[in-house]
Amino acid sequence: MNLRWIASALVLLAPLAAAQETPMPQKIVGMYVHQHWSYNHPYAARTWTLDDWRGYLDALHKVGYNTVLIWPVLETMPEPLTDSDRESLAKIAKVIDTAHREHNMRVFITLCPNVAPKDAEAAKYTFEQRPFFYCDYRVDPADAVALGRLVDRREKLFRELAAADGVAIIDSDPGGYPGSNNVEFAYLLGAHRKMLDRVRPGMELFYWIHVGWESYCRYYLTGEFAMGEQAEVEDAISLLARLKPEPWGIASGRGAGVADALNMRDRVMTFSYGAIEGEPSFPRINFGGESAFKAGHDGGARGTMGNAQTHCVQLPNTFAFARGAQGLPVADADYVRFADDLIPGQGALIVDAWKSIAGDGANANAIADALGALPADALKPGPLRGFLFGDVRRFVDDLILQLRLNAALYRFHEAAMAPATDRARAADALEAFVSAAEQWQGRHGYKNNWGWSNLDEALRKLNIPEINAALENRNYLGEGDTPFERIQSGFYKVETYTPTLLKAMRNAVGTLRMP
Repeated sequence: MNLRWIASALVLLAPLAAAQETPMPQKIVGMYVHQHWSYNHPYAARTWTLDDWRGYLDALHKVGYNTVLIWPVLETMPEPLTDSDRESLAKIAKVIDTAHREHNMRVFITLCPNVAPKDAEAAKYTFEQRPFFYCDYRVDPADAVALGRLVDRREKLFRELAAADGVAIIDSDPGGYPGSNNVEFAYLLGAHRKMLDRVRPGMELFYWIHVGWESYCRYYLTGEFAMGEQAEVEDAISLLARLKPEPWGIASGRGAGVADALNMRDRVMTFSYGAIEGEPSFPRINFGGESAFKAGHDGGARGTMGNAQTHCVQLPNTFAFARGAQGLPVADADYVRFADDLIPGQGALIVDAWKSIAGDGANANAIADALGALPADALKPGPLRGFLFGDVRRFVDDLILQLRLNAALYRFHEAAMAPATDRARAADALEAFVSAAEQWQGRHGYKNNWGWSNLDEALRKLNIPEINAALENRNYLGEGDTPFERIQSGFYKVETYTPTLLKAMRNAVGTLRMP
């Protein structure tokens, strides 16, 4: 049965729900724990143990967070579940209990709107190692039978997570279906509202506005990407409101004013995706600037949510976001105190390392030498030890590897961008950079998208065919007969992009050395 005309009638005949005057809970200061990408422990959140989670929640709470949003990646869990999937579900259930019981923190769960697993393919992998885009497909939300199967599967899984405070369903990446419309999206959200009520009434449903449902579905139809217009997003909100899916809210990447025209500002939690760390992104510390602080500060009526991909790396921006959300300053002295709470007595040196990793790398090797010379008795964890994931030396060694990498990057950039490129000098500098990158990548194991503007600029200046081809392969488009198939094929390539680029750079060293 096709639902397009049925859903239109059901949604459009319902009266628009007025904004309700309800007592507001404590404003959300939240962190999104994203588990899409598969890489090493403790860098990828899907590898965390329950003790890792307990420590991370404790540290988050101490710096001012009161909410976590977790993506448990139910979308690629096969039927029947593997042992690792069952273990992951049980672990997240315990994380919810820990957050509630030990820190009085709220826990929301992320779901992709219409993503389902390819059972046979997904069953080949453990939960920790499963590549998302090899194991998923998109369900047509107008297909009543397929949508019913999807929601039924999710209900079985979600009963393990019934203690969660709510669910956020994103309107786009990953999600969408070629040519689908807002009416179908509203119907899909309504079906999930009914599912949540069967699991445990009272769980909040958040419509997470990202690209916009109709715009992303046009992308799948045409291959031309564009962010959704404001009127399109307001239309989706209005259609959802007609369903009265209480309790519900809006997680907005468009700022707190996205629902002003509909008198629904009191439902908005801002979600400035990428302000702490972009995703997918090759792990590297972000430090300085105002993006994280401002995203925390400019919260909606319900509060603000931040996101990171490699949580044990993005500590400075995690701190800056929380300071902004609490209306507190974040100057150098504040960062030093924060770092001293990681490793007492080493705050100034750690902040110097953060600055150098995010800067021009001029003094990076000297700082790396100083960190490497620290004796064992100087590496005792402080009150924010949960951010160190049980290993102070690992944290320090990570700083050293990133410092060496940044120093090598800037030497290579300088050599490549010289007016008259000295090929031998460029080859030496590129070889040093690739070696440093391989060491750091070998540690964290991240394999997915990688794009740094200064690296790209230097690589393009070399004008080596294999490098150029690798850079072009990052455009999210692959092979296929339709735009949707080409986009899906592009997603596959992103799963293994970093090893491809590393190999191309390693080969380019030899090319540069050729007479």
